[in-house]
Order: sequence, then structure tokens, then C-alpha cells
Amino acid sequence: MPRRPIEINDLYNVKLVADPNISPDGSRVVFVVTTVDKAINGYRSALWMLDIASGEPWQFTSGRKQDSSPRWSPDGTHIAFLSDRNGTRQIWVMPADGGEPWPVTDGPHAASEISWASDSRTLVFTRKVEPAAEASSSDVRVVRSLKYKFDGEGFLDGKRRQVFLVDRDGGRARQVTSGDWDSTQPSLAGDGSRLAFVSNRTDDRESNSLSDIWVADLRTGSLQQVTSSDGTYMTPLWSPDGGRLAYVGHPICEPYGPTTLDDLYVWEQDSGRTTRLLTTLEREPGNSAIADMRYHVPASSLAWSSDSASVYTLVSDAGSIHIYACPLGESPELLVGGARDIQSFTVAADGSVAFASSTMSAPTEVYLLPAGGAEMQASRLNAQLLDTLDLPATEEVRFPSDEGHEVHGWLLRPPGFRPGVRYPAIIQVHGGPHGMYGTGFFHEMHVLAARGYVVLFTNPRGSTGYGQEFVAGTLGDWGGADYRDVMAGADYLASLDYIDPTRMGITGGSYGGYMTNWVIGQTDRFKVAVTQRSTCNRYSLYGTSDWNMMYNDWEFRGAPWDNPELYMERSPITYVKNVRTPLLILHSENDLRCPISQGEELFVALKKLGRDVEFVRFPNESHNLSRSGQPAHRVERLERLCGWFDARL
Repeated sequence: MPRRPIEINDLYNVKLVADPNISPDGSRVVFVVTTVDKAINGYRSALWMLDIASGEPWQFTSGRKQDSSPRWSPDGTHIAFLSDRNGTRQIWVMPADGGEPWPVTDGPHAASEISWASDSRTLVFTRKVEPAAEASSSDVRVVRSLKYKFDGEGFLDGKRRQVFLVDRDGGRARQVTSGDWDSTQPSLAGDGSRLAFVSNRTDDRESNSLSDIWVADLRTGSLQQVTSSDGTYMTPLWSPDGGRLAYVGHPICEPYGPTTLDDLYVWEQDSGRTTRLLTTLEREPGNSAIADMRYHVPASSLAWSSDSASVYTLVSDAGSIHIYACPLGESPELLVGGARDIQSFTVAADGSVAFASSTMSAPTEVYLLPAGGAEMQASRLNAQLLDTLDLPATEEVRFPSDEGHEVHGWLLRPPGFRPGVRYPAIIQVHGGPHGMYGTGFFHEMHVLAARGYVVLFTNPRGSTGYGQEFVAGTLGDWGGADYRDVMAGADYLASLDYIDPTRMGITGGSYGGYMTNWVIGQTDRFKVAVTQRSTCNRYSLYGTSDWNMMYNDWEFRGAPWDNPELYMERSPITYVKNVRTPLLILHSENDLRCPISQGEELFVALKKLGRDVEFVRFPNESHNLSRSGQPAHRVERLERLCGWFDARL
């Protein structure tokens, strides 16, 4: 049967595999499979089970809702998971050998961040707690905090997230943290007496982005602060012997501020000594890659070896995500490498590893690395779809920019590529800027290639995955070194004998939208552009975004009123009179990260100037439209993106 190019509507056909959890004895893996349901314009998720000996996965839970976050009890007899089958997302538990699940929690607020205590009876989780009610019948909002809204959530209304304990059979949950601050990412020590968690309890917590690791003695109620309120620290995890606590983070200080690379730390309970484990690697722990075919991917976390001698972590490295083992007192060891995007992993007591991984030519599947054995692919849920598709191989490229800098990226050619033909090309710019394009599956890139374009996506300065100086390359210089790296990509494309340099387009979202706006105000080199969830006025964005004011003091060398010249000098709106490139503006109306007012400012200016511009607004969508928005809107976004390029290139 002949293969066909990928299509926009294949978004409905990809099975989104995520969050594999290996059983304590290493014999089974439970994971999440999400499907896009066109009929309901939404998503359905179920747990799947894989018996490693037989090698065949099967659907473990049923229903027409979303089941996610499966977690094995330490004794391997039960699985806890989150589900919205009764309305709000709550904890459910079921026997590991199958049977009917039962609800453990209820209430109006969703449960999250679930894990088991070592007794296999107690579950720890977080959920929001209502603030003390003010006697009022008014629907007017009174705002006293800078952190009063968050993209994807809306208005926060003073609710704080706190830690709870609950029996696996249900009953009243016991709240173990409280106060006018969030307490998140809980980890119980093996004997259940100590709780580690993340909280910002500084006096000016409403105006900073700090977070600390805390340890609560659940018997005495005493608190110990592990970190010193000088940065961002997260993901605490107790060692199996209960004597050490691993966590990730970095100080926020000169010269790199919030772009200081995260490190992996281990704190010893008895001595109070802290050790850094990634100093020889100069790469970030966790997954900072950007992709559009993920769903129910858990936040990056750590794992300990059963003997408490090593910590396992994901590491972002030049577009790929790997797993490293970090023995205490020794250099990190690469455990799983290659050109791939590993989104999460878990480790069994014998050292066997289950992980979720994708490549540029295949969506995410479950993989296994048995202790002392060879890696194997454990699921092939997208194999049938892939057998029908003609997906061209992605070519890794490197080319020079200014001052001896090298730009790293990837090139996709159209299916059926013919030498001697000159193709139109599109440059994609990622968001962040402190993120990276990775080596995982990206539906949008393949769709553009299938429409006949050569697609170039790169990691300019400011991207993660290339070391400290590289990621800090945009501090105080948005539209500087990064712009030169993007334009070096245009030079590289023009040097290829199969590219028509008069038919090049550019697009990007978030910071990538900022860079698209910036580029077309500086040069007419691109024939057409599409800006998505973008910013154009860094001055006005400071006070309207949910989060920009927390890091822009570093990125733009002060607040707007302290440094107005730089804010406006590096705002694309300042150069709007220069824009001659036809521009499509795609923006979500509920975007709180880059509010739609940014798209409105740009559209009004260009329309008043008589330029070729079109503004498309997506109702009831947030900043993450392209990744987790309503499927019909995701499809229409791609149709309008491709249609704009098709009509002009």
C-alpha cells in the first residue's frame, strides 16, 4: 500500500502515550494513552498495562473521561491514579491485578501530585484550599497580589495549594500544611514521619519567583528550611533509606539571574551538608524541549537507586533528552542517550527503567531498559498509523553565525523531494526564549513539509541545552544575538541549491512570535510571516502578563519605569512602520501569558498603516492552544497557518 504525506487531520489519529510507571518488582508497566475525540471536540485518556514477560499491552481502565498519573503502591498490590470520571479530578485506587476502582477523595477542588507512603496504605497529594471568606454579596474581585491570575487557570481568587494525607480506602483527608502560601511537590520519607515539600514563605513572596525546600516533622509539627531563599528549588525526593533528600534548582543572582543553570542537589539530613551532582556536565536536569504531541506528561522528577547511592534524572542536551545516573561522589553516567525526547521515566527496585520517548519520525511510545540488559521498545500503539505515512527523515544541521558562534538545528524536506527543484522554505522559531526545539515528534513541522516546504527549526542563543553562556545569551539583548542567529538560518537556506531564496517565510509562537514580529520590522527578506501568541510591546506586556514581571527585570535590565528606553528599543511595535511583510496574527482570547492585547496592538498599527495583515482570534483558548487546546481549534489553527503560507509562497 503506498504511503501518503501526513495531514492536519492526523492530529485526530495519533495516540498520545505518556507517564509509564514500572512496578516495584519490575514485571509490569502501567501508562497513559490519550486519544483525540473528534465527536466531543476533546480528549479521552485511559490507563494501559504491559506485562513485560508477555510483551503485549492492553487497556487497563475504561470509561469516557480522563484517567492519568498512575502510581504503584510500594508493595505492588494497588494502583492509584487521577480521574475526572465523577466530575472533578480526584484520586482513585484499584487492585493491580484488575477490578473495579473506588474513589479516595472528593470535593470541588481537584487533587494532584499524588504519591504513596511506604506503608502502601497512605496517599499524599495536593489540592487547593479556599481562603477565609469575606462577608460580601458582591461579584467584584479585590486584587492584593501580583500573582492573581495564571494562564490556563484564570483568576486564582486567593486559593492556596496544600498537602494532604488520605487512606487508600478513602475517608476524611488530613491537611498537613497550611498558611497564606502554596505548599506543593510533596515527598514522604520512608518511615512516614517527615514530609518534604516546596513553598515560598518569604515576606515578599507575592512579588518574587523564589521557592524553597522544606521538611516538616509530622510527629512534632516542627519545620526545617533546607534551602536559603536565594533561588528556585523544586522536586524534592527522599532516598529509600530516609537519610538524604535530592532536589533540583538554582540560585537567582548575578550574572545570570533566572537563566542560571539548574543543578541536581543532595542534602544529608544528619549533617546538613549539600552536594551538587551535575557540576561537570553543564546541562540542565529535566526536559526543556518543545513539542505539540504530548498530553498528560508529568512534571520532570527524580528517582533514587534502591541502595540510596545514585540519583536518576532527565538531562536536556542540544535538543535531545537523556537519562543520567548520578552516583554520589562521582561523575554523572549516561544511562539512556541518542537523538530522542524522553519525557518521563521510573525505576524499579532492581534498577530496570521504563521511559516514554519519541523521535522526530515517531510519536511517543514506552521503552524498557532492563537491569543489565538491552533497551527494547515496549509499545507500538502508533505503528499502524506510521505504516501509512511518508515521513521524510530529519537532517541535523549546523551553520555559522556571528562572532564565531554556531547555530544548531534540523531541516525537514518535503516527501518526494526532487533534486533540481527550488522549494519555498519556512523558518520556525521556538518559544521561551529559554527552551529548545528537540528531537521528538512535531506534528506541525511534518505538516508544513508535507505541504511542499523545506522547514528549518533551530536553537538560537537563549536556548537551553547548550550550556550556561548560551542560555544567558539573550539577557538584556532580546532581538540582538538571537536575531543574528535566526538570520544566519536565512543565509544558510539561501545557500542551498534547492531553496528559492525569494520564497521564504517565518513563524513562531510566544517568544517565537516576538522574534517573528521583530524580524519583519528589521528586514524585508521574508515574503510572508505568521506570528502566534506573540508579544509586540514589552513595556505594556510587563503589567498585563501573568508571569513576565517575574523575570523581565533580568531580561530587560530593570522594570519598564527604570529602563524605558531598552523596553521600547527592543519592542517590535517600535518598528511597525518598517513592516512590509504580509502578516497573519494567530492569538487565543484567554491567553494570560501573552495577552491578546499584544495581538490587538500589532493588528491596529498595521491596519492603520495599510499593510497586508489578518487577525484570527481563538475564543476560550489559553497560551497552550497548539498543544492542548480544543482539537477543532488546533486543526483550524494549522489550516490557517498553512493557508496563509500556501497563498503567498
